[in-house]
Amino acid sequence: MDTTRRILLLTGAASLSLRTAHAHPRKAVKEVAPAHKPAAEDEDAGTYTAAAGPAAETPLGPMDTSAQWAFITDFNTGAELLNKAADTEMPPSSMTKLMTAYIVYSKLQSGALRLDQTLPVSEHAWRTQGSKMFVELGAQIPVESLIRGMIIQSGNDACIVLAEGIAGSEEQFVDLMNAQAKTLGLTHSVFRNCTGWPDPQHHMSVRDIATLARAIIKDFPEYYHYDAEKTFTYHGIVQYNRNPLVQRGLADGLKTGHTDAGGFGVVGSAEHNGRRVIMVLNGMPTAKARVEESIRLMSWSFANFENVQLFAASAVIETAPVYLGTAHTVPLVAGENLTLTMPRAWRQHAHIAVDYDSPIPAPITRGDVLGRLTISGQGVPQAEVKLLAGDDVGRLGIPGRAVAVMTHFLTGV
Repeated sequence: MDTTRRILLLTGAASLSLRTAHAHPRKAVKEVAPAHKPAAEDEDAGTYTAAAGPAAETPLGPMDTSAQWAFITDFNTGAELLNKAADTEMPPSSMTKLMTAYIVYSKLQSGALRLDQTLPVSEHAWRTQGSKMFVELGAQIPVESLIRGMIIQSGNDACIVLAEGIAGSEEQFVDLMNAQAKTLGLTHSVFRNCTGWPDPQHHMSVRDIATLARAIIKDFPEYYHYDAEKTFTYHGIVQYNRNPLVQRGLADGLKTGHTDAGGFGVVGSAEHNGRRVIMVLNGMPTAKARVEESIRLMSWSFANFENVQLFAASAVIETAPVYLGTAHTVPLVAGENLTLTMPRAWRQHAHIAVDYDSPIPAPITRGDVLGRLTISGQGVPQAEVKLLAGDDVGRLGIPGRAVAVMTHFLTGV
């Protein structure tokens, strides 16, 4: 009765085979098939040389990249596909504007701001340097135009107009940014301005930027479409989206950045066949390197991984024997959907194990936790799912228990 039973599902080319290891092995092999389901750059342009460093870590092994900091994650599962110094604090340059956008979108969503509302251009906004929307001093500009100027043209002046219109001053808006960073769990981010203008105390990590990008896409789908726009014309000046992935139709957002201290960076997100990836790269030596590396790594992310629904919630994983119960067996069901981002060759490497005590003593109540299912293997993310009782099983009465005990003593069944 205290025998621990371990079932290993070892992957094969076509299906998962369920094999049983038991103190008294009597069970046949089963088959279990999981359901498959161009413009001048931002801020202060200058010369930057990427620091040499180790290769990035991936589930498939080390990978070289010209980015000094890099992080790629699956939007739906949160799986980490690539990590190079992902939690190191670094100059985020204009990728900072994603936090400015998040706060603007939250004000729109709450009704505190309207797209057709106009905001005044102060001298501070008008005089700001770096990439510009080219706002006019004293003009009243619609919020929607300012959003496009901030996202598409990376306008520092547009950011300041929005910040002053929302909070009264850029400094007070920065307080909102830092408070929001804590709410979102950005543990390696400190803001000193709303544009990404170089400041030694202003920093983020690429993981934090990816978390922020995910929050924008998830929380504000009604505004995310601005990121995919390729051009915006204001004051008679046509400017192009600086994101090379967006310009080539390889992504639908989010932002680029460049400073002397941080090199060239990009935040990209793309969706293919229902799967979305978020990529953050920074510290590349040239704009050309940014184009090449962002295209290469985004393509790699889709080519080498897939999202696999191994089991759906309430799917029967195994039928376990019951001791002294009104039924001889009870179904063990998955406690939740189990979808993982796997290398495309996961079937050759994944190991799936089910553990529970056998036989399970009655009474059993539907929903009782009776065991666990674990996933492991080379390149496969480790995961664990509770196995629950799929049905109620009552306890036999005294006469029935006596017969069952005698039968078990004589036959071992």
